[in-house]
Order: sequence, then structure tokens, then C-alpha cells
Amino acid sequence: MELDDVTEAIVGASIAIHRELGPGLLESVYALVLAASLARRGLRVQRELPVSFTHDGMHFEHAFRADLLVEECVVVEVKSVEKLAHVHTKQLLTYVRLLDLRVGLLLNFGAGTMREGLKRVVNDLDPTTSPALRVNR
Repeated sequence: MELDDVTEAIVGASIAIHRELGPGLLESVYALVLAASLARRGLRVQRELPVSFTHDGMHFEHAFRADLLVEECVVVEVKSVEKLAHVHTKQLLTYVRLLDLRVGLLLNFGAGTMREGLKRVVNDLDPTTSPALRVNR
């Protein structure tokens, strides 16, 4: 399955869930329902994926958890807040970088519509050629 197909399936499932359940539930509920919906569509989904990293010669095992990893290529961070803050995008970008992925989706089920609550974060530059990162470009 191509990367665009995976992100399209995630966005489609998220829109359907938001339309059916609406805003106001806990993030954990939306993550659970989204994971089940994607699995029903035949996608491989890992929930609460432990993320480890090394910094300055020190290894930090299971330092944090990513909400969902879909098809081992898209990390999904689920929120249920009135409005996304810049820190949410930074959090997702960190997950994308540490997991060495190209794309992450930030889904805010607390928004009025899923279109308002959807943010795509892209890390598609080869780190050997440039340390710059692209966010929503």
C-alpha cells in the first residue's frame, strides 16, 4: 500500500468517526475507535507504540508513546481539544523524526469538523543533505 493510500484511509476513517461520534470524547476513545476502524479496513495498526531514543550517548528506553502507527509508515497523534496548539505539531514532528518516518497526521477530534482538526506533518528531506524539516508544506 502506498503512503498516500495509507494517509487517505486514515483521513477518511477519521472524518467518518468525527461525523458519527462528534467532538467531546476522550482522546483514548477516538484512538481506540480509529485503530479498530483502520484494522477493519485491513491496515496494520499499532497502538501506544513505545518510542526510544539516544541522546548524548545515553539511551532512553520507552521514553514516550505514539498514539498510532499505521502500516509502519504513518504516525498518528490523536487530540480532543478545542484548538490545537503549536506544541502539538512539534510533538508529532518529534515522533516522526525519532521513528525515521516521512509523514505524521495530527487529528483533533475536538474541532468543529475534522477538516479543521487535521494537520499533516512531513519530514521528507534526507538528513544527510539538509537538517531542515518541512512542516505542512
